[in-house]
Amino acid sequence: MKRNMAGKYVLAFAALTILVSPPGIAGEADVVGVKIIKEGTGTYRFDVSVRHADEGWKHYADKWDVMGPDDTVLGTRRLAHPHENEQPFTRSLQGVEIPGGVEQVSIRAHDSVHKYGGAEMRIEVPR
Repeated sequence: MKRNMAGKYVLAFAALTILVSPPGIAGEADVVGVKIIKEGTGTYRFDVSVRHADEGWKHYADKWDVMGPDDTVLGTRRLAHPHENEQPFTRSLQGVEIPGGVEQVSIRAHDSVHKYGGAEMRIEVPR
Protein backbone atom coordinates (compact mmCIF):
# COMPACT_ATOMS: atom_id res chain seq x y z
CA MET A 1 0.00 0.00 0.00
CA LYS A 2 2.83 2.44 0.86
CA ARG A 3 4.49 1.76 -2.51
CA ASN A 4 1.28 2.53 -4.35
CA MET A 5 0.81 5.78 -2.45
CA ALA A 6 4.41 6.87 -3.12
CA GLY A 7 3.92 6.18 -6.82
CA LYS A 8 0.79 8.32 -6.84
CA TYR A 9 2.66 11.21 -5.18
CA VAL A 10 5.47 10.98 -7.73
CA LEU A 11 2.95 10.95 -10.58
CA ALA A 12 1.05 13.91 -9.10
CA PHE A 13 4.30 15.88 -8.62
CA ALA A 14 5.38 15.16 -12.21
CA ALA A 15 2.01 16.29 -13.56
CA LEU A 16 2.10 19.47 -11.48
CA THR A 17 5.65 20.23 -12.65
CA ILE A 18 4.58 19.94 -16.28
CA LEU A 19 1.56 22.19 -15.72
CA VAL A 20 3.45 25.03 -14.02
CA SER A 21 6.66 24.90 -16.07
CA PRO A 22 7.14 27.80 -18.49
CA PRO A 23 6.63 26.94 -22.15
CA GLY A 24 9.83 26.03 -23.95
CA ILE A 25 13.30 26.63 -22.63
CA ALA A 26 13.79 30.05 -24.15
CA GLY A 27 13.44 32.86 -21.64
CA GLU A 28 12.35 36.42 -22.23
CA ALA A 29 13.92 38.62 -24.91
CA ASP A 30 16.70 40.85 -23.54
CA VAL A 31 17.97 44.11 -25.02
CA VAL A 32 21.77 43.84 -24.78
CA GLY A 33 22.94 46.84 -26.82
CA VAL A 34 21.62 50.15 -28.18
CA LYS A 35 23.14 52.77 -30.46
CA ILE A 36 21.20 55.95 -31.23
CA ILE A 37 22.12 58.21 -34.16
CA LYS A 38 20.59 61.62 -34.82
CA GLU A 39 19.25 61.74 -38.40
CA GLY A 40 17.68 65.16 -38.59
CA THR A 41 15.61 67.56 -36.58
CA GLY A 42 13.89 65.38 -34.00
CA THR A 43 14.39 62.07 -35.83
CA TYR A 44 16.74 59.25 -34.86
CA ARG A 45 17.98 55.84 -35.97
CA PHE A 46 18.25 53.05 -33.43
CA ASP A 47 20.55 50.03 -33.80
CA VAL A 48 19.36 47.54 -31.17
CA SER A 49 20.88 44.19 -30.21
CA VAL A 50 18.56 41.55 -28.76
CA ARG A 51 19.39 38.20 -27.17
CA HIS A 52 16.77 35.45 -27.00
CA ALA A 53 17.01 31.68 -27.34
CA ASP A 54 14.73 31.55 -30.38
CA GLU A 55 13.20 28.09 -30.87
CA GLY A 56 11.57 28.61 -34.27
CA TRP A 57 8.33 30.21 -35.43
CA LYS A 58 6.37 29.30 -32.28
CA HIS A 59 8.77 31.04 -29.87
CA TYR A 60 11.05 33.86 -31.00
CA ALA A 61 11.84 37.52 -30.37
CA ASP A 62 9.36 39.24 -32.68
CA LYS A 63 9.81 42.98 -32.05
CA TRP A 64 11.39 45.73 -29.99
CA ASP A 65 10.05 49.14 -28.98
CA VAL A 66 11.47 52.60 -28.32
CA MET A 67 9.63 53.97 -25.28
CA GLY A 68 9.27 57.54 -24.06
CA PRO A 69 9.54 58.47 -20.38
CA ASP A 70 5.77 58.06 -19.90
CA ASP A 71 5.84 54.59 -21.57
CA THR A 72 4.55 55.98 -24.86
CA VAL A 73 5.71 53.80 -27.77
CA LEU A 74 7.72 56.10 -30.05
CA GLY A 75 8.70 53.40 -32.53
CA THR A 76 8.48 49.64 -33.07
CA ARG A 77 10.80 47.40 -35.09
CA ARG A 78 9.04 44.19 -36.11
CA LEU A 79 11.33 41.18 -36.49
CA ALA A 80 10.31 39.12 -39.51
CA HIS A 81 11.67 35.71 -38.54
CA PRO A 82 13.40 33.69 -35.79
CA HIS A 83 17.16 34.13 -35.29
CA GLU A 84 18.08 30.68 -33.97
CA ASN A 85 21.64 30.80 -35.34
CA GLU A 86 22.35 34.51 -34.89
CA GLN A 87 22.56 35.53 -31.22
CA PRO A 88 22.59 38.22 -30.20
CA PHE A 89 21.33 39.92 -33.36
CA THR A 90 21.15 43.62 -34.25
CA ARG A 91 18.46 45.36 -36.28
CA SER A 92 17.84 49.04 -37.06
CA LEU A 93 14.84 51.35 -37.06
CA GLN A 94 15.02 54.75 -38.78
CA GLY A 95 12.87 57.84 -38.58
CA VAL A 96 11.90 57.59 -34.92
CA GLU A 97 10.52 60.96 -33.83
CA ILE A 98 11.47 61.95 -30.29
CA PRO A 99 9.72 65.01 -28.88
CA GLY A 100 11.85 67.92 -27.69
CA GLY A 101 12.47 67.82 -23.97
CA VAL A 102 12.72 64.03 -23.86
CA GLU A 103 16.22 63.34 -22.52
CA GLN A 104 16.11 59.53 -22.26
CA VAL A 105 14.29 56.66 -23.93
CA SER A 106 14.00 52.99 -23.03
CA ILE A 107 14.24 50.05 -25.39
CA ARG A 108 12.32 46.86 -24.60
CA ALA A 109 12.10 43.58 -26.52
CA HIS A 110 9.11 41.28 -26.97
CA ASP A 111 8.88 37.57 -27.71
CA SER A 112 5.97 35.57 -29.07
CA VAL A 113 5.42 33.54 -25.88
CA HIS A 114 6.46 35.61 -22.85
CA LYS A 115 5.62 38.99 -24.39
CA TYR A 116 7.58 41.72 -22.48
CA GLY A 117 9.64 41.24 -19.34
CA GLY A 118 13.28 40.78 -20.35
CA ALA A 119 16.13 43.21 -19.76
CA GLU A 120 15.51 46.74 -21.03
CA MET A 121 18.05 49.49 -21.71
CA ARG A 122 17.77 53.22 -21.10
CA ILE A 123 19.76 55.60 -23.31
CA GLU A 124 20.37 59.36 -23.46
CA VAL A 125 18.98 61.15 -26.52
CA PRO A 126 21.70 63.18 -28.31
CA ARG A 127 20.53 66.72 -29.15
